Amino acid sequence: MRAALHYCTALVLMALYGGEVCPFLESLTLVQLTAPLAAILLAQFCCRRPLHRLWVDNAPFEAQVGRTFRVEFALFFFFSFALAIFNTVVYTFPLGSGLKLVLGLATLGLFAALDLTLHKEISLARHFKETGQGIDPRESYFPLPKKVAFFAGGCAFFLVVDLFLVLNKDLDWLVMVGGAVSPTEAQRAILLEIGFVAAVLLAHLLNLIRSLAARMELFFNNENKVLHNATHGNFTERVPVSTSDEFGIMAEQTNLMVQGLKNSTEELHRTQEVTILTLASLAETRDNETGAHILRTQRYVRVLAKALRNRPVFRDYLDEETIELLFKSAPLHDIGKVGIPDRILLKPDRLTAEEFAIMKTHAALGGDALRAGEKRLGSSSFLHLAREIAYTHHEKWDGTGYPCNLQAETIPISGRLMAAADVYDALISKRIYKKAFSHAKAMEYLVGGSGTHFDPEVINALLAVEPEFLAIATEFQDNGPE
Repeated sequence: MRAALHYCTALVLMALYGGEVCPFLESLTLVQLTAPLAAILLAQFCCRRPLHRLWVDNAPFEAQVGRTFRVEFALFFFFSFALAIFNTVVYTFPLGSGLKLVLGLATLGLFAALDLTLHKEISLARHFKETGQGIDPRESYFPLPKKVAFFAGGCAFFLVVDLFLVLNKDLDWLVMVGGAVSPTEAQRAILLEIGFVAAVLLAHLLNLIRSLAARMELFFNNENKVLHNATHGNFTERVPVSTSDEFGIMAEQTNLMVQGLKNSTEELHRTQEVTILTLASLAETRDNETGAHILRTQRYVRVLAKALRNRPVFRDYLDEETIELLFKSAPLHDIGKVGIPDRILLKPDRLTAEEFAIMKTHAALGGDALRAGEKRLGSSSFLHLAREIAYTHHEKWDGTGYPCNLQAETIPISGRLMAAADVYDALISKRIYKKAFSHAKAMEYLVGGSGTHFDPEVINALLAVEPEFLAIATEFQDNGPE
C-alpha cells in the first residue's frame, strides 16, 4: 500500500508538472504524457514484488534493508530511462529532455526508496520483537553519520538540480515571450512554479522525517521498556537488533548488559538460597528436627501465601516477589536455636518451665542475629523477611505468644504464615518425646486454634489448600528426598 501510494504520487506529479521542466513534454497532450508514464510505472510496480521475493526476502536479515533501498531506487532510475527512450523514439525528443525526465523520476524515486527502506527497518524490528531474532549489527555496518550524510547529500543534489531545471526553463520562456508578458505576471508565474516544486520536495522531506521519527520512536520505546524492566528485576525482555548502525550496536550492548545482570542476579539468588539453606541446615543439625522440615515448611508458606494473595487484606503485600522471598527466607525461622544449650535443645523429654523459658529465647536470638546482618546489607535485603519470621513465628493471634506478645494484625503477615506452617509440620512429625499426628488430627488442632493461636484468614486459606499441604508432607517425608 505504501509503495502504491508513492507510485500514484509520482504519476500525478509528473503528469501535472513534467511539462514545467521540459518544453518538449509540455508540447504533448495530457494523454500522450500520462499514458506512457502510467504504463512504465505500472510495469515498474509489477516488477517490485518478484524482485523483493528473489533478492530481498531470501537474503540474510543483515542485507535486507540495504537491498530494499537499492531495489526501490533502481526501479525508478532504470524505468525512467525506458520512458526517456520511448519519448526519443516515438516523439524524437532530444537527449536533454530525456535526462530531465530521468532526474525528475529519480528524485521521486529517492524519496520513495528512503521511505520504504525506513518502513522495512520498522517491520524487521517488529518481527524481531515477536520472534526474538535479530541481526549482527557489525555485519554490513553502515554508520549513522554516513546515512545522514547520504540522505542530506542526495536530497540537496536533487533539490538543486530540479530547481535549476525549472529556473532554466523559465528563463527560456522569458526570452521567448519577450515583452508580451508584464514583469509582474512573469514574476508570479516563476514564483508559483518554484513554490510548487519546493512544496512537493518539502512534503516528501516531511514524510521522510515522519518515517524516521517512527523508526526512532520504536527503537527508543523498546530500549526504554527493556531498561525499565531490568531496573525492576525483569530480565526477560530484549531490544530487537534490526539495524547495522549505532542503534543496532546500542541494542546489542543493552541486551548484553541485561543478560549480564540476569546472570549476576541469578548467581546472587543461588548464593542467597545456598547461604540460607546452609545456615538453616546447620541449625537443624543441633535440633531434634530433620532437614526435611526446612523443605516442607518453606513450601507450606508459599502455598498459603498464594492462596491468600487475592484476598483484600493480603493483596497489596503478597506479590510474586514477596512470595518468592518468603519461600527463600522461611528456612531461617529457627536459626536462633544455635544459641540454645544442648542440654535443653537435645533433651529427649518435655522441658521444664525454666528450660522452656530458655528455649523461647531462640526467637529473639535468631531475630537479633538476622537484624545485624540486615543492617550490613540494607533494609531491602532478603534478610528483612527472614528477621520478621524468626522474631514472630511464635507470636499468637490473641497476644499470648512470644517474644513480644504481639496481637492480631500487629503480627507481620510473614510471621502469621510461618506460625501455621511450623505448627502443622511439628504436629505431623515424629519426635523422641512424641508420636506423629495424623493429617486430620493436625488440621483439627489448627482449626481449633483459629482466632486464638492463628490468624483466622490464614486457617481459612489452609483449609482451601489442605490437599497441597498433605501432598508436600508426603513428598518430603523425613525418610524421603531432601
